[in-house]
Amino acid sequence: MALQTAKKHLAQFGAAERIQEFPTSSATVELAAQALGCAPCRIAKTLSFSLSDGVLLIVTAGDVRIDNAKFRTTFHIKARMLPAAEVERAVGHAVGGVCPFGVNPGVSVYLDESLRRFDTVFPACGSENSAIELTLSELEQFSGSLGWVDVCKKHENSAQS
Repeated sequence: MALQTAKKHLAQFGAAERIQEFPTSSATVELAAQALGCAPCRIAKTLSFSLSDGVLLIVTAGDVRIDNAKFRTTFHIKARMLPAAEVERAVGHAVGGVCPFGVNPGVSVYLDESLRRFDTVFPACGSENSAIELTLSELEQFSGSLGWVDVCKKHENSAQS
């Protein structure tokens, strides 16, 4: 169902037909990179955080982790990931397919600066076996992003592949 929601959302931009579906799981950064034949850093993972008044999604490069101090400075709250059991209800997509497309009303989306080193990235599309290749400007537009943030630790071995 979430894949259909993401497809419907992406259809308004003429991009639904670009969704790739795989015969194997792409539910983790590593599995998605294998399915797509790309470096894990180019997977645009979507992380779900709990806020006092809602849910926050941050789309990051696949090879970085949240920096708690940067998160607190940016959002003025401690970084608390949503428990896996609550993600689907709160966001509209289950863990393994969380993406910034067709999310529940009131969910805020931000893009992390870690993505800026790539021309294109591969976010999931609502299921454990889907993705779409997007330019950064497409990701920004299609996700309805509220802006770019710098809330991740820099990865020492980040490669542009």
